[in-house]
Parts: sequence; C-alpha cells; structure tokens
Amino acid sequence: MPTDSKADGFVVFDHVQKSYDGDTLVVKDLNLNIGKGEFLTMLGPSGSGKTTCLMMLAGFETATHGEILLDGKPINNIAPHKRGIGMVFQNYALFPHMTVAENLAFPLEVRKMGKSVREEKVQRALDMVQMGSFGGRRPAQLSGGQQQRIALARALVFEPELVLMDEPLGALDKQLREHMQFEIKRIADNLGITVVYVTHDQTEALTMSDRVAVFDDGRIQQLAPPDQLYEKPENSFVAQFIGENNTLEGVVESIKDGTALVKLDNGELIDTVPVNVSAAGERTKVSIRPERVEYNKERLQEGAHTLKAEVLEFIYMGDIFRTRLRVAGNEDFVVKTRNAPDQVRLKPGETIEIGWLPEDCRALDA
Repeated sequence: MPTDSKADGFVVFDHVQKSYDGDTLVVKDLNLNIGKGEFLTMLGPSGSGKTTCLMMLAGFETATHGEILLDGKPINNIAPHKRGIGMVFQNYALFPHMTVAENLAFPLEVRKMGKSVREEKVQRALDMVQMGSFGGRRPAQLSGGQQQRIALARALVFEPELVLMDEPLGALDKQLREHMQFEIKRIADNLGITVVYVTHDQTEALTMSDRVAVFDDGRIQQLAPPDQLYEKPENSFVAQFIGENNTLEGVVESIKDGTALVKLDNGELIDTVPVNVSAAGERTKVSIRPERVEYNKERLQEGAHTLKAEVLEFIYMGDIFRTRLRVAGNEDFVVKTRNAPDQVRLKPGETIEIGWLPEDCRALDA
C-alpha cells in the first residue's frame, strides 16, 4: 500500500489533497513514493483523480494541501518550466509552423544551449525514436504515430530525469498503440528515466509498468506490480477494473486456517481465500478470473471445486474460446480456454460441470 515515508522516493506525494471548489476533494490524502528509474502508471476511470495528480506534479495545478517532492526537494512553489520535467500529451502539442527539428530544438533554446549542442541533441533524440531523417518535415506531413514519436523525442531531448505522460497513445489505432507501448518501455529502460504515466487502459498499464497505482474516488485503491494487481486484487473495485473477472455473491459461513467457507446465494458452499472479509455472516463477492476455470474433466486438478453450469454462448476467437455460462444465478460468468486439439466444443443449452482451485478465488468486499 502507499507509504508515508519521505525517505526513499525520487517523486514523493506527502499527504497531498486537491479541491477545485474548496468543498469536494478530487484527490484525498495521497501518499505515494516513486523510485528513481521506475515506470509507474496511474490507472483509473474518468474523474478518479489520476490526471489531477499528474498535473500537480507537472506544476499546472497546485495542491490544496500537502507537499510534492522531487529528488528530495519540495516543488509546490516552483514554476512548471523550472521543474526540468519532460511531458507527453495525447494531442502531441507540436508547433505546426516549425519543422520537426525546430520543435525539438525549442526546449533546448529555452535552456540557452548553443547551436552545435542543440543540433547534436536533436539528432540523438530523433534517432532514439527511429525518426532520424524526419528533421526537415512539418508536423502536418507526419502520420499520427510519427507525430507521437516526435512528441516523445521532444520530451526526452533535454535529458530530463522525470517524464510525465498523459494518455499519450489515446489517439492511435490498436496495432500502432501496442507497438508504441513496447517502444516507450524500451526507451525508458534504456535511458533509466523515471516515468509517471496516466491511462484508463488496463492492458497498457499491465504491459508497460513496474508498478500500477489504481485510482478510484480520489484515492489509490491498490499499488502493486502488474502481476500482483491482476492475480491478487485487494478489493472488488480492483478485481472488476483490472482485466475480465467473474463474481459470485454470497455470505461468509466461517473463516479458519486461511480459508473462508462461503455460502453462495443459490445455496452452494465453496472454499475461498479471505481477502477483505473478517467474520461469519458478512456479505461477500467471490472473484475468479475466467482463465482459472476449467470444464475439460481431464484437465481438472485434484482438489478443484466443481459447480454445475449452463452454457449460454460459445464463441471461437482464434487463439481462445470464450464461453458465457449461467453459474449460481450469474448469467455473465465467463470462461476462457486456449484453442487446443483436445478442447471440448460446447453448445448453448448444455449443462456442464466447471471447476477451479480454491486458491484461485478470493472473497472480497460486497
């Protein structure tokens, strides 16, 4: 979880709050340490506070309360252009009347660098994003993907230690977007820079980040590496927001030896990992990932818990089959199985038995 310590963060949010009207808090008591060289993504739905946090770090918004530190120094009262932070936006923000090389040279001119140094740094930044021969063109002569590469090069040209990215791939098509995800991660790793990245796209967050901070309602709901976030969500919001997830509702019967026995609303009893339930009688949502559920009897592992299910849809998706089932009253229970020669093909209306291991389902808040 977020830590209060100011000791070891390159970027530190210390009890930061933000209100625009003096009444409603958009960011609520944020404590967050970001390590040097870390790629941290702020992920969440619209209005969750993630972009406001980025804008406070950039200096375009002022914190209502608390302190933001960069490399140990408070920056609340430092003007944006004096923070030495690179920025990449979704709309590229390139100057249309300047060539690509002039766009990149601009931040260097502001920093009073000499012409030969500027030319060398501009060429190096262009080469870094594989746009070495495009210096003489204007932004209007470039595709969206090329413009985004130039915007990235401009953020890196003055060699900042911290780069902020606000939905930078939002305007690109799916294939180009995926390509740029790997590209940005590779460049960040090669340069050893610290990146704070804002997105509402979960795949992007899971693909690129060292850690992800999931925001909702102005607070961090969970802060963890991508695999932990997906495999071990700490509450119902995170489980539902990250990836596809199945939920079954019920009541906790008992908790002992690290296992919660849950009575589902249809009367079935299942063993689960108790995450944020603490006593018998509590309502809970049990969370199970679609790829953890199996209906090939030969593939069911020993100790698997089984339930009856009715097939509602069976969809071929190339590499996987996606099956929608009615399970314990839930008509949106999804199973994803890889396309393999031994995979059973199902028909709508069939009644089947599905199963999963108790350690793969988590009893979360209701």
